[in-house]
Amino acid sequence: MIFKDYYKILGLENNKVTDAQIKTAYREQAKKYHPDINEASEERFKDINEAYKTLSDGASRRKYDRNWNSYIGKKRKEKSRKENPETLFSMFFGNINENEEKEENTNIKNKKHQVAIKGENIETEINISMEEGFYGIDKKISLRTVEGKMKNFSIKVPAGIRENEKIRLIGQGKTGKNGAKNGDLFIKIHIDEKENLKLKGYDIYTNLFLTPWEAALGTRTKINGIDETSTIYIPKGIQSGEKITIEGKGYKDGKGSRGNLIAEVKVMVPKKLTSEEKEIFEKLKEISNFNPRKIYD
Repeated sequence: MIFKDYYKILGLENNKVTDAQIKTAYREQAKKYHPDINEASEERFKDINEAYKTLSDGASRRKYDRNWNSYIGKKRKEKSRKENPETLFSMFFGNINENEEKEENTNIKNKKHQVAIKGENIETEINISMEEGFYGIDKKISLRTVEGKMKNFSIKVPAGIRENEKIRLIGQGKTGKNGAKNGDLFIKIHIDEKENLKLKGYDIYTNLFLTPWEAALGTRTKINGIDETSTIYIPKGIQSGEKITIEGKGYKDGKGSRGNLIAEVKVMVPKKLTSEEKEIFEKLKEISNFNPRKIYD
């Protein structure tokens, strides 16, 4: 059962606080546990940022408070009551409806039959590299439970998993009530972009930088994909913004096929010229009739 008490993480006693108090608490905790000050507090620092991100937004805070009242607030109320056999039974085996509690004061053994309620599902998120998503990987992760303890999980990330897809761990959610099954843990996947490679669906986009003379005269060049380098032909007269598609060299679709690798052309002009280069460009200026602005004149 995993539930993070964001108020406790920020050093607050309960959820009866203002937005200003949340902001002040966040600054104090972030300063205290910043990794630059204490390398061992990196995981705590991540939790602090996650807590502030949730509680600083009105809509997400209201949604979180409903769960907080269920998981944390309710337990605190029960703890404040005088412990008796009925209270202890409720703490360990689930909540009993109000009418049943009154009847069970004399004898718990004669309690009414309760309906089995499956435990709630829990959702969290992790980031993986584009290569990990492309090839698939067996990954170990650590998550903090509602009790504040770290728990290790092993998950299998299938090759070709997509952005925002979820991996399901059966029975790792909230504990079921009255003998029912536990809920499940859903892990949402976020794929980090690789340098000069962006994933859109099953297609991978990249930039292809060309010199003016390569664009004008045409050339052969190499382009790096996610798993290999391809040699491609650049036709003469290609323009910035045009795209070259290399079929079947994109991201895996999980069904044995792949998307495309799409290279967007960007013609680059040198910022500094040698005297010889400058002379050539000056000569070209004199002899060329090309005017790209002519269509707008």
